[in-house]
Amino acid sequence: MSTIILFTAVSLAQVLLVVAIAVASVRMFRGPRAQDRIIALDTVYINAMLLIVTFGIGTGRAVYFEAALVIGMLGFVASVALAKFLMRGEVIE
Repeated sequence: MSTIILFTAVSLAQVLLVVAIAVASVRMFRGPRAQDRIIALDTVYINAMLLIVTFGIGTGRAVYFEAALVIGMLGFVASVALAKFLMRGEVIE
């Protein structure tokens, strides 16, 4: 019984995360300003990271959690670089 509940919850979470990625992707491509596009990019990578975590929960394999950690770190660095570029016009001083 508990495996059915877990499978249902993970499946529902994956569907909702895919919907969230689709909505954020629309904002990323149609955003009126660059700041909106960067926020949408942050949302996309966070939702992608969570989607990979749900795959890891569903399969029980640790490689998914490591991949999610890498995506989180790279996404954070990309967000900081883009924010710095918007503020100063250059990334490396």
